[in-house]
Amino acid sequence: MKLSLLALATLLAAALTRPTQGAGLPATTAVHVEASAQSAVATYLKAGEEPRPAAATMAPAGWMAVDLPGPFEVYVENKDLTKSLDVRPGAALRQAPKADAPVLVTAGAAEKATITGIRGRWTQLNLERPLVGFIQTPATPGAAPAPAPARPETPAAATAPAPVNPGVYGAATAGQPVSMVNLGDGGSSSLPRQYAGRFVSTRRPFAPRRPYDYALLDDSGQRFAYLDVSRLLQTEQVEKYVDLPVNVYGTARPGPDGREIILTVETLQLR
Repeated sequence: MKLSLLALATLLAAALTRPTQGAGLPATTAVHVEASAQSAVATYLKAGEEPRPAAATMAPAGWMAVDLPGPFEVYVENKDLTKSLDVRPGAALRQAPKADAPVLVTAGAAEKATITGIRGRWTQLNLERPLVGFIQTPATPGAAPAPAPARPETPAAATAPAPVNPGVYGAATAGQPVSMVNLGDGGSSSLPRQYAGRFVSTRRPFAPRRPYDYALLDDSGQRFAYLDVSRLLQTEQVEKYVDLPVNVYGTARPGPDGREIILTVETLQLR
């Protein structure tokens, strides 16, 4: 009888050190990128939500490894993008477009991500691979909910693209980002994506003509890419978009000298 009571007490103690299966978390819980309260917070699990244990990852005492399916919004410096707009392996993927923002993860080889916006010298990405995070255990009943995660300040001209309309080439449903592909060869394997910025004319009186008559500027006013509008319908009144914020949906390729980006425009919309 004493042995049975001891075994029962051991099982009860183990149950109290982790979230009860099916019971859900008693309070909003921060999910850290490492098993440390000082590490960056990847996301928050809501009260009542049941964490998904990461069976293949060991966690130290007082912590539980959980699977995070994603996607995740991250930012990478423009210098860490290749000419084909792929993320360089080892680049820091941060949670906000600033150098001191927490690093969510470092980019791996052939990282699967989608460009969703431009923030000056930063590029906004949709990181599609799953991650492993860590939550503290046990969760204390009645604990005050964790504060909501801080969001990066939105510039006056928002750079996050509007949802893609159903039926637009390269996307099947509204709001579904276009898949990231290697554009280095500029061939048929390149797929369109959506970009946001200010549509401008490159033509200036008494100045040499640029390779293309239109360009896309980022939030800092720097040219992000030249725009090839030759595929637009002849009835499209391109001039009406000059100096206005737009969403450009098209295919990117490196310019002849490798220093410029050319976007072949499929659709053009006001933001």
